[in-house]
Amino acid sequence: MPQEQRDVKPDARTQRREQRRSEMVDAAVEAVREHGPGVSVAQIAAAAGITKPVLYRHFTDRADLQRAVGERAAEMLMERIYPVLAVEAEPIEHVAAVIDAFLGGVEDEPQLYRFVVANPAEPAPGAEIVEDVRGRIGALLATLIGERLRADGRDSGGAEVWALGLIGLVQAAGEWWLDRRTMSRDALTNYLSALIWGGIAGVAGLDAPTANADILRLVPNPHTATGTGPED
Repeated sequence: MPQEQRDVKPDARTQRREQRRSEMVDAAVEAVREHGPGVSVAQIAAAAGITKPVLYRHFTDRADLQRAVGERAAEMLMERIYPVLAVEAEPIEHVAAVIDAFLGGVEDEPQLYRFVVANPAEPAPGAEIVEDVRGRIGALLATLIGERLRADGRDSGGAEVWALGLIGLVQAAGEWWLDRRTMSRDALTNYLSALIWGGIAGVAGLDAPTANADILRLVPNPHTATGTGPED
């Protein structure tokens, strides 16, 4: 056999194996959407049109499969967040946009979110994926916040802490909202944005009148929210 053919075939097999694994992850995502976070491996295999033994030729165990699904979910979330950070906007608008993008991901894929973050059967596998997503979003926000603070001649030492705190706050509130749904996504985005921006504005010593105006315009107004104005 010519050397060129021996060199090409292993690459082709590797590519085909990676493609099959990706297809099985797609099927797993669909199975999670249909059956919820407690989906079984048998249900995932059925969604892929294969048997469990065939599935396990591509994944070492359930944890490996869950990590792969977690990575796919992370990619889907970052696809929402990267564009909103790439747009030129005021810091408070970026904060609100990131919060809304995260909540939008939770709202559109609730079962997938629960499978990755709070799977009752396998709480440990996939945890590193969640940490990786937090780290990636945190790095983006820390850079953004730091650049804006430095541009204003202010200390940017707290940028990373603020970014990570923002992520933790939004994640906790998002999980509560996913279960309760006692307010709209827009209202939750505004409440969280006002709280976060109020904290940043306070510790960064931003111009008080401007900061207060930004915060107030984000707090939902019960009169305008219901379409009625204050009583005369």
